[in-house]
Amino acid sequence: MTSDDDARVTTELRDIPESDLDQALDLVYLAFHLKLADKTRAYHRELLRACSRIGAHDDGRLSGVAAAHRLTLSVPGGQLPCAALDFVSVAPTHRRRGVLTSMMDELWRRCAAEGRPVSCLWASESGIYGRFGFGAATESFRIEIDSSRPLALRVTPDRRPLRLIDPADAPALLAPRYDATLPQRAGRFTRDAAWWRDHVLDLDGARGGDDRDGFGAVRVVVLGAPGEVPAGYAVYRTRGAGEDRPGAVLVEELEADTAPAAAALWSYLASIDLTSTVRIQARPADDPLLHLVADRDQVRVTGQEPSMWIRLVDVRAALTARSWAAPVDLVLGLRDTALPANAGRFRLTAGPDGATWLPTDAAPDLSLDVRELASCYLGGTPLRRFVHAGLVTEHTPGAVRRLDSALETEWLPFTGGND
Repeated sequence: MTSDDDARVTTELRDIPESDLDQALDLVYLAFHLKLADKTRAYHRELLRACSRIGAHDDGRLSGVAAAHRLTLSVPGGQLPCAALDFVSVAPTHRRRGVLTSMMDELWRRCAAEGRPVSCLWASESGIYGRFGFGAATESFRIEIDSSRPLALRVTPDRRPLRLIDPADAPALLAPRYDATLPQRAGRFTRDAAWWRDHVLDLDGARGGDDRDGFGAVRVVVLGAPGEVPAGYAVYRTRGAGEDRPGAVLVEELEADTAPAAAALWSYLASIDLTSTVRIQARPADDPLLHLVADRDQVRVTGQEPSMWIRLVDVRAALTARSWAAPVDLVLGLRDTALPANAGRFRLTAGPDGATWLPTDAAPDLSLDVRELASCYLGGTPLRRFVHAGLVTEHTPGAVRRLDSALETEWLPFTGGND
């Protein structure tokens, strides 16, 4: 959740105690024009309680809220502690008075103190956060399958059994598999049991669960016999046909080890009785589904948008923590108006054995803003796109292509709707 402000005034920043959580939520709901059920408010209260909370006060009255989940983010070749921003709101009477800027400055201080070299968010207003150094680092597709006829596939589905399991049993069964696959695709978060239960599966229906837009309770299907580690799974909901709408399947998450495993799960979802469409909330831009189908007209991309925005709070720590696909040795001229310690000329020397990021007086091969570096950090956006857009300057011919090759990952980064 995010809101807006601009010029600076003096505000008092301090932690929001648990006794003031309801006051903070009142401000969030005011800023976002929300009116939610008591169950959903209780869910938000628990989320906020677990966060690091910054409150901006004007004459003792709460005028701004910023919270950060303490999460761990998968990056190419590893994982990093991350401050995931949420509930960011400014009272409508205090917009464009520097409240947000003050809270962001405090967030950077806390990230440094807690050893969190990256921050992230889902921007409700993307025009705001670029000026704070955030760049769109993952992308997602919304997809719809016409399941009024059998889903024809070019790959033979995995023939292992498909089983519906009790969603309450899903965290224990799925978490080990999910954790083992984290290194394969950057942009995802580690999950504890509470995150699975409340955020992914919504077992209590607190985040809008049962009868959300007509869709019922969550279902979980796994591929594989009892006692086996599942080769894949899907989290989904269904709704029956109405007078003005078809029966539909809403897919919230799908993971598969192989193309045949994915084919088995998609075939199952597209064959559920009394439904004629499958809607997928968020899939990676390189989802094999788009190539698995025999009739591409049966699967439509209905939306494409940035998902997670990344901020490199400590550029050196972030760059030296990730893996590199190819050797590279370049000097980067980096701009960072919010965090001057990141700004300057630095030599990036990286390869399969690691990376160094050292100050230098040498002429830059590339000049860029920390925002563009953040967009490229997980391997999702080639830096050359920003050169073509006039946002990155290439001083040495071929430098951007060499850096793109080093940043490349086998799979595009992805942040799902349940992360």
